[in-house]
Amino acid sequence: MVVPSGRGDDAGELGGQVGLRILVVRQGAADGQDARHCLVVGKSADPKLRIVAVVTATAGLVRACHPEPTLAVTALAGLLALRLGHDAGALVLVVAAVFTGQLTVGWSNDLVDAGRDRAVGRADKPLVTGRVSARVVGVALVVAAVACVVLSLALGLAAGSLHLVLVGCGVAYNVVLKRTSLSWLPYAVAFGLLPAVASLALDPPVWPPWWMVAAGALLGVGAHLVNVLPDLDDDAATGVRGLPHRLGPARARLIAVIVLAAASVLVVLGPGRPPVWAWAGLGVVGVLVVTALRGGGSTPFRAAMAIALVDVVLLVLRS
Repeated sequence: MVVPSGRGDDAGELGGQVGLRILVVRQGAADGQDARHCLVVGKSADPKLRIVAVVTATAGLVRACHPEPTLAVTALAGLLALRLGHDAGALVLVVAAVFTGQLTVGWSNDLVDAGRDRAVGRADKPLVTGRVSARVVGVALVVAAVACVVLSLALGLAAGSLHLVLVGCGVAYNVVLKRTSLSWLPYAVAFGLLPAVASLALDPPVWPPWWMVAAGALLGVGAHLVNVLPDLDDDAATGVRGLPHRLGPARARLIAVIVLAAASVLVVLGPGRPPVWAWAGLGVVGVLVVTALRGGGSTPFRAAMAIALVDVVLLVLRS
């Protein structure tokens, strides 16, 4: 693993040169613990070793931004903007604004949760394993946040201001709301109003139809419930008690399936006169609902995730 060396986590000197330190983990120590030591890589070190250090730290930074949801939400916004008829320039602007907003939410999440993640030994978290330092993530967060403000306002005052509110919802979830019974609220607001960011960026601005906002809100709540399910035990060990934790895994899974299925119905029937393919999509959701309710093990979780994916496809195609 690689982290910058020196003072704190990030900057250091080796013979007057700034260096990188590679955290070497040697398994099988006598006491059963990992044996760790640091190798400091200065400017005069083997270029190949420096490249390895930079690549490893960059990979950690990418992992810390929660790349899967970051890319998924960005793609959803881009597809909605494309369906609404944005030209190439406006489409790129919507995608860039949403992408930097998601980076802001993702990196702030890992920074806020770093202490809890260390407490439960989250080996999938770069800040825990040392692949990237808190200072590097913090700098990246500031850059992403500034870029998000600039790009969002470039969409226009209405669309830009709304998008910044949605990013604020994500940060508020990270800092406060994830530990409360209102943990679902930022997801409902952010997913519900995401289509409005794309539609308000049109000239002239327009408000999305009611069914799109309602379906997006339901999709957000369902996504929240499904997303938290694998982490319930770790969260409970560190005192996090959001809505899914209060409901318990069985009820949280059931409610997730119900709200995601309701989103499917809204997306299919809301615009009126569903085409054949929309009915087919709703039929697929019906099969997945039965699978989620009757399956065991990880099957309900996977089925709920599949429903969310079908909902996204239907939402884009019906927009």
